Amino acid sequence: MKIVEQSYEIWYPKEPSDWLRESRFIERAGRIAHKSEGKITADSFKAFIKMLLSMVPPHSAVPEFGNMIVSFITDRGITHELVRHRLCSYVQESTRYCNYSKDKFGSEITVIKPSTFIDGEEGVGNQYFLWKHGCEKAEQIYMGMLNNGATPQKARSVLPNSLKTEIVVKANFTEWRHIFKLRAVSKAAHPDMRALMIPLYNECRQYCPEVFDMGDPE
Repeated sequence: MKIVEQSYEIWYPKEPSDWLRESRFIERAGRIAHKSEGKITADSFKAFIKMLLSMVPPHSAVPEFGNMIVSFITDRGITHELVRHRLCSYVQESTRYCNYSKDKFGSEITVIKPSTFIDGEEGVGNQYFLWKHGCEKAEQIYMGMLNNGATPQKARSVLPNSLKTEIVVKANFTEWRHIFKLRAVSKAAHPDMRALMIPLYNECRQYCPEVFDMGDPE
């Protein structure tokens, strides 16, 4: 059994020029309403987008013209929460068809180490041992079922929530703002979700602050 950390990769916008293109799409679309395209300059999108989002209620429809695609490596429990966001497109690694006994998976399952296991924290050693033992036992039973003729879709019933999965998410900027508000900025989000989303949120704030800067996480 392999244990790995969560991670993400922004597929698009990838380069600074991609982020600039998406921001300019938003401004160009937004200025259609009042036919103010003549006011577009090299950096006018910054003030324009901030103005839209400062309105009460914010003019959230226009940032929908910007899009982002992100690939996440995380556990099944986190993806169960992530897919609750409706206005997204998803493609996810399938336990129905992926047979983890095969060579391309290293003939083992991979699990995500929970972010709540902090080195040196009281009691964490025993918690980590029990978690690791539970995952190893699940792997043993999973492989046993496959060896006894079970299909991957049947054997997957014993796999843990900690099982590593890859999920690709495509959404417009308005929906990403909503995701970040609930899953990164708010302290009510699951600790593992925040551990995954806060770095992504901060990266988006850096590349496109006029859209994504909603303040520091609580």
